[in-house]
Amino acid sequence: MKNLFPEEIVKELDRYVIGQDKAKKSVSIALRNRYRRRLLDLEMQEEVRPKNILMVGPTGVGKTEIARRLAKLVNSPFVKVEATKFTEVGYVGRDVESMIRDLVQNAINMVKEEHMEATEIETLNRSYKKIAEIMLGGNVVKKNKDVVNPFEMLFNNEANDKDEVEENSIDKTQRDVLIEQIKSGKFDEQKIEIEVEENHTPSIEIIGGFSMEEMNMNIMDMLGGMMPRKTKKRKVTIKEAIRIISTQEAQQMIDMDEIISEGIKRAESDGIIFIDEIDKIANKGKNQGNDVSREGVQRDILPIIEGCNVSTKYGNIRTDHILFITAGAFHVSKVTDLIPEIQGRLPIRVQLDDLSKNDFIKILTKPENALIKQYKALLETEGVKLMFDQTAIEEIAEAAFSMNEKMENIGARRLYTIMEELLEQISYEAHNYNGKTVRITKKKVKDVFGNRMKTKDMSNYII
Repeated sequence: MKNLFPEEIVKELDRYVIGQDKAKKSVSIALRNRYRRRLLDLEMQEEVRPKNILMVGPTGVGKTEIARRLAKLVNSPFVKVEATKFTEVGYVGRDVESMIRDLVQNAINMVKEEHMEATEIETLNRSYKKIAEIMLGGNVVKKNKDVVNPFEMLFNNEANDKDEVEENSIDKTQRDVLIEQIKSGKFDEQKIEIEVEENHTPSIEIIGGFSMEEMNMNIMDMLGGMMPRKTKKRKVTIKEAIRIISTQEAQQMIDMDEIISEGIKRAESDGIIFIDEIDKIANKGKNQGNDVSREGVQRDILPIIEGCNVSTKYGNIRTDHILFITAGAFHVSKVTDLIPEIQGRLPIRVQLDDLSKNDFIKILTKPENALIKQYKALLETEGVKLMFDQTAIEEIAEAAFSMNEKMENIGARRLYTIMEELLEQISYEAHNYNGKTVRITKKKVKDVFGNRMKTKDMSNYII
């Protein structure tokens, strides 16, 4: 973060999200303020709270993508939730505190993965050694296994030691040669039988619609590992065995207490929660029916955004410094329909723009994950070279823009439907185009969409 200035953050977001400069600017400042806060003394750090953001704009214009890419950019724990999935306390459904539990679990998983990657070389070496021993018969020392009389073992100890040294030196040479062959991939497809831990967490439904899994109440965690884990034998390829045994070895090497502590700290100080569809829990000026429940959800969310302690299986988690980014279309309700307390906890409000024809052209071509790049890569796997004329791209953008104007505005998601329809036959018969170049022209696009645009028959595009 030291050299990641707001301008640099916006440039990184530009690689994946077209337009929406105001929103990018706001989130980049919010992210930079986190770094600035860390440079303050501890007393002032406690006083500086994150400035939560409310994004207002139609679906498909980049609200979720901005938040997701922002979290990925700085490797922050990230959770996306939908406000409509929560219910007021006392109703059947998920409680709002579950978003904090999900965030903490994500943070711990991130830290655990990082620690496991740090031990990758050592765990790989251990897995090679174990597989070599299994292939050699499961035991390095075999000669003295036949000695069953304890007195004979005691009085012949010197002789036994000599035999063991000789046996070890022979087995070690064989094992070292075998390990090198395993590393080179010589036995990748050969089958081997290994023991693996059974990974089964029972899911018990209880009153209220919650399951044991949702509540993060793993029975093995509750017993603190006092019960031995069951193992079973599996026959897998050596390539797969290397992965399984490496993972098992990494699990034994890492310190879970340290990981949990670091994960909690990261969730509390770097966590980002994206709450989508917040407009769906606005009151819309009424006070009857489902609106009572909607206001209840807002009041349940309020203390979490404001800052409180949430109980999880890892202990209490403070939400004071978690960054909340909320979003909604607000095409039926208005921002002012949210309760005043919620409005006050979302001081930064950004209006996202509708996508223009030029925006669609850029979305199709510029981002690193652009749709045209994706389709080209997919068809290239079958030897088909796909080419798009610039005029064809403009015609696709025009079709998407026109459909959004005349029908429901679903933003950039309209392009998915159009591209699938346009390339349906080519994708279906891709094997017949092996080694050929397929060119998409303006005429081809007009042939597919022209008549439908004239007659306004767009029922196929309603999502």
